[in-house]
Amino acid sequence: MSDIPPPAGHVLGSPAYRRLQAALVCAGIACFAQLYSPQGILQLISADLGIGAERAALTVSAATGGLALAVMPWSFVGDRIGRRPAMIAAVGSATVLAILAAWSPSFPLLLGLRFLEGAALGGVPALAMAYLSEEVDSRARAVAAGWFVAGTTLGGLSGRILATPVADLLGWRAGMTAVVLLAVLAATGFTVLAPRERRFASRPRVRGDGAHRLLEPLRDPGQIALLACAFLLMGGFVAIYNYLAFHLSDPPYLLPAALIGLVFLAYLGGTVSSPVAGRLASSHGRLPVMLGSMGVMLLGLLLTLAPPLPVLLLGLVLMTAGFFGAHSVASGWAGARSAGARSQATGLYNLAYYAGSSVLGWALGLVLEGAGWGGVVGVVCAAVLLAGLAALALLRGEPR
Repeated sequence: MSDIPPPAGHVLGSPAYRRLQAALVCAGIACFAQLYSPQGILQLISADLGIGAERAALTVSAATGGLALAVMPWSFVGDRIGRRPAMIAAVGSATVLAILAAWSPSFPLLLGLRFLEGAALGGVPALAMAYLSEEVDSRARAVAAGWFVAGTTLGGLSGRILATPVADLLGWRAGMTAVVLLAVLAATGFTVLAPRERRFASRPRVRGDGAHRLLEPLRDPGQIALLACAFLLMGGFVAIYNYLAFHLSDPPYLLPAALIGLVFLAYLGGTVSSPVAGRLASSHGRLPVMLGSMGVMLLGLLLTLAPPLPVLLLGLVLMTAGFFGAHSVASGWAGARSAGARSQATGLYNLAYYAGSSVLGWALGLVLEGAGWGGVVGVVCAAVLLAGLAALALLRGEPR
């Protein structure tokens, strides 16, 4: 083995660092535009296919469930062939599956293809944090993580904003197809902009090594707290957006799909808060910023219970900003805590994150039917409080 040290990581503000920032934003758009494209048009899918709200929400949960199960296998692929090549393969295969899913002739086939699409997309969140953690200077990691999360918010926003007006005019299948075309452009941007890896070293396969690296992060109580935060915060967040369209299309609002799509502009709150949270965490510490973001999320959730539409929308912006602020800190922290198994640590974080999206994102549809919008908001508030208590119990006093 060579004793030559790896090259220094890209420093904040350097041309290569800026390219990596832009590439990660493109990766976030390519992944999350596709992943959540049905979310703003669930009520149209429900009406067209004659299914209930909770079954329509399975089009989102199937994809996030596939992603959750695939992040760990993708982490090992990234260890062998490199993070950047694996991410390119992930978004390329996902776009093909997305087109097939949009035009599938039956609901079960739609769910199956969405599951495979999510599994393909798993390579992006599974490897993005490991890629930036290795390739940038340690002092720039929190900021770079914030920019990737900002890209995920732009992806989630653009997919929903594009899908809803197209679906209103041409049907939900055309709406999902338009999002795939956007994802192709973003994937091309990532491929062109992402700097080639300079610090990556392929890991030779050693029997038992995979299991060791997979279990290593689970020995850290702080890592367990971050996994709990990922599951609870993401599950609640996705549930709010899954069932918001049903809430706003019912009395007293009666909004059409095109206007409901504009509500997703609230995602811009997350686009702003993610890099801001990253900068604050690098100067004031991760835990205070993460807990403060959860507080903002709780305030926003409570405001969504107010009947006036402007107040509800303000609450949605605050809830979104708080969520993405907390997520940008937690996701970067998960990778930084486990230098010897960075891909596996970020993979486990994403497993918990998208498992929460799949499980709570679907299950709260039953709460909606039984207890209405207020019941959904109440359960999500409880999830945020539990996440905050887990972070306080297991991460307090951490120097990192």
